[in-house]
Amino acid sequence: MHTPILAFFSPGPTEMIIIGGIALLLFGKRLPEVARSMGKGIVEFKKGVSGIEDEVDKATYSTSTPSSSPRPIANDEAEPVTSPKFEPPVAEPTDVNSESV
Repeated sequence: MHTPILAFFSPGPTEMIIIGGIALLLFGKRLPEVARSMGKGIVEFKKGVSGIEDEVDKATYSTSTPSSSPRPIANDEAEPVTSPKFEPPVAEPTDVNSESV
């Protein structure tokens, strides 16, 4: 019998009944109150996570980014384009194949 790894650690129906029985023994009459407070905690956690996701989405996909459009250069600020100046080498070229060592 081959079971996936994730299914191996999830509780089956028998384990769920045992967990429910233990919860009933531990909490008794307070079980609805405990379940309600756990549910409220889960809802608050999900709201917090969705709020963080919304903030990240707004920051990532914001349309008003100051650096998104390049600033046009005025004609008086533009520098003329010139080619680099050629400078001849200062030293004499050496022969690579010569044995000076």
